[in-house]
Amino acid sequence: MAKCKLCGREKQLNFHHFIPQTLHKNKWFKKNFTKEEMSKGIHICAHYCHPEIHKYIDAKEMGRDYNTLDLLRNHPQVKKYIKWVRKQV
Repeated sequence: MAKCKLCGREKQLNFHHFIPQTLHKNKWFKKNFTKEEMSKGIHICAHYCHPEIHKYIDAKEMGRDYNTLDLLRNHPQVKKYIKWVRKQV
């Protein structure tokens, strides 16, 4: 198993797009981001971190305001979650 890019734990991972795939055909996103930028993302915990961040941030906000690892890590609720989850077994 590989390590989650968000929490650093070794778990089953899947790919998280910084700009959610549901927005890739949206006119605003097509105008403001290249295809390469829209395909960027990270591998994170499939059953822990991934669903959790989608609880806190909706798709459009994710694409507009949290489209890098640093921005995502600095979201107030995500930051709090990461601090908590790193203490879990």
